[in-house]
Order: sequence, then structure tokens, then C-alpha cells
Amino acid sequence: MRQPVFTGSCTALVTPFDQNNIVNYDAFARLIDSQIEAGVDALCVCGTTGECATLSIREHIAAMEFCVKRVDHRVTVIAGAGSNDTSAAVYLSQHAQDAGADALLHVTPYYNKASQTGLIKHYEYIADRVELPVILYNVPSRTGVSFTAETYKVLSQHPKIIGVKEASGNFSLLAHTRFLCGDDFYIWSGNDDQVVPMMALGAKGVISVAANIVPGVMQRMTHLCLANDFAAASKIQIQYMDLIDALFTEVNPIPIKAAMNLLGMEAGSLRLPLCDISEKNLEVLREAMKRANLL
Repeated sequence: MRQPVFTGSCTALVTPFDQNNIVNYDAFARLIDSQIEAGVDALCVCGTTGECATLSIREHIAAMEFCVKRVDHRVTVIAGAGSNDTSAAVYLSQHAQDAGADALLHVTPYYNKASQTGLIKHYEYIADRVELPVILYNVPSRTGVSFTAETYKVLSQHPKIIGVKEASGNFSLLAHTRFLCGDDFYIWSGNDDQVVPMMALGAKGVISVAANIVPGVMQRMTHLCLANDFAAASKIQIQYMDLIDALFTEVNPIPIKAAMNLLGMEAGSLRLPLCDISEKNLEVLREAMKRANLL
């Protein structure tokens, strides 16, 4: 039986930029170290939160390599390697594998809006060409396409495709997937506001945006779920809903970078077409952070 690449909380790392909008590796190193010190179970590099869409291929590969080297086997490293170009996804995957990543995260091809047959062919093509375990990533609000449970069933039969980061918010899809797929096709929450209910349906944890600023909170919440203490985990989920909502007042990673900068974490700027958070939403975020005792 296949094992999950991690259980608990994985932080979807931001990619810090300096004043010239170049990757700030000093800040990146401090972020990685602080996350590990906080007890996270895994780190995800070059995902949506890491602004992979505006990293050049060279930057993407360099950031993956840096993260793997800095982590130095202290926790699991999952490398975002998705693309709407299957050959590009294979290219990034093979570089992540060569860099020493532990697993791959592959978002559904965006803009192309592949059919379910196309999704199956895309992922099987990638998985046939790598040795690392592949985690699917379903986020239809950003890509315009969603998996069906039946497609998950087909893909779950590939030995390298071990699970999915589910960010559709569709609990019916989650339940049907759990019904159709084997126990070694693992699910992780892709939504910080749905961690506990998803884990109650069998998810193994979360790949989290909020964990960039509250890594210990997300770790405690997920581990309480893993210990079947859903009552205690629910209290944490509810307690931090205000902060989580504030972190998604605008498209990710705009608010999380703003929050990190408020905390002096040097997340830096965003790359166009993303831009700074509005003053209105910055104030909402600041007040939520105060209520969470972060400021």
C-alpha cells in the first residue's frame, strides 16, 4: 500500500522578492528555517502562493533547487511543477526530481480547459516520465476545469499518482472520491477554511497559505484531526476563520504577502499582473491580525 508523502500541515511557501523584484534568497532561507522550527510537516515550493505563473523557467528551477538544498531533508519538499503545456510540466518535474524534491504538485491545465479524457492523458503522460509521487491539484476557481470522481478513480490506479490537493470546495466530490478510490489515494485540503471538515471525511492534512504566518496553528489543528480530536480541532478552525477570511479578501498571494510584510518577514512585492492589496482590504487584514494576536 502506498504511503502519503506527508500527513498534517504543509506550507505553500511564498516566493519573496527584493526591491528590484528579484527572488530574495536571504528572506527565502529565513522563511524556510522558521517554518521548520515551527514544526511544519512539509513545504511546497513554486506553487500558486509562490507565484509560479510569473517565475521564469530558470527562476522556477533555481527556487526549487534552493528550497531542497536549504531544507536538507529536515521535512518533505513538494515541488510545484504544473503547466498547461504537458511537455513543460514534464520538464519542470524532471528538474524537481534532479534537485532532490520528494514529490510533485501538478495543477490542472489552465486556460486549455481539457476534457476529462485530456486530464487523464496529461497526468498519465507526466507520471510515466518521473520517479517521484505525483499529487494532483484541483482548483477550478483558477483553472476553469475540475476533476470528476470518476477521473480520480482512473488516475488513482497509476502507481505514481498518489493523491490530490482538493481546493474545489465541493464536499460531494470529496465524498464520492473517497467512495470510488482506494485508501491509498490520499486527499489534502487546499482551502484553509475547510481543513477540519475535509479531514473528517478522510483528508490527510492541508497544503496551507495561512501557515506562512501561523505555521504552528495549522500544525496543531491538523494533528488534532489526525488524532481524531475533531472537537478541539474545530475550535481552532473557528477561532482563526476571521484571519483566514482576511487572507483571501483578494486573490492569493496578495494578502498573505501583505500580512508577512506587516510582520517584518520581507515577503516583498508581487509581480504584475498581481499588485499590492487595496488600502481597504489592508485595514481588514491588519485588524484580523490584531484579533489573532499577531500584531
